[in-house]
Amino acid sequence: MANPDGTKRNLIEGRAALIVIDIQGELFVERETEAIPTMPNFDDRMALARQAIDKARASNIPVVFIQEVHRDNLIDFGRELDGVEDVHCLEGDPNTAIAAKELDFRPTDYLIKKRRYSAFFGTDFEILLRGLKVDTLLLCGGLTDVCVHYTFVDGHQSDYFCRVIEDCVAGSSEDAHEAALRAMEYLQIGARRSLAEVLAAMDHHKGAVSSAA
Repeated sequence: MANPDGTKRNLIEGRAALIVIDIQGELFVERETEAIPTMPNFDDRMALARQAIDKARASNIPVVFIQEVHRDNLIDFGRELDGVEDVHCLEGDPNTAIAAKELDFRPTDYLIKKRRYSAFFGTDFEILLRGLKVDTLLLCGGLTDVCVHYTFVDGHQSDYFCRVIEDCVAGSSEDAHEAALRAMEYLQIGARRSLAEVLAAMDHHKGAVSSAA
């Protein structure tokens, strides 16, 4: 991916924020029923986000947790239950809570609650990003083909540089996961990034922040 002048874009352009999308409930716990289908190794992929979270904090990069939550009377689901998904993420359900232990979620972290797939839709997410003066969104979480993809698209249309950490996202199926990654790469060349690449970029970003200070 290149700038208009032909120079190559950096993984992190300007200021970054790590966006942790819908990693909810306790990981690695056998559940009786699954309201949402997930690809193999889903929890392992979600757990890898902890490495990105720890590095972001060490690099002075804000961490924004996104939480899908619905009212008990189902009034805010809209058309969401017309597809494959069953009722999920209800207020008060332990599986709706952020995976706090695994991700080291803290009361001082930024938290955006949403009723729809995109973190931008009907929330104050963009107000927060503007306040933080963010240019680059580093995305992880689930589902790759649903909430990650929808958030990526809205970020793209709002002119943010969007990067998806492909080791730390998982889809409703392996095919849907890969198709979503290809679709995001189509919108921004260089959007698909490995966890190792992102961790290295965060280290470099920390040095840049220190130099500017």
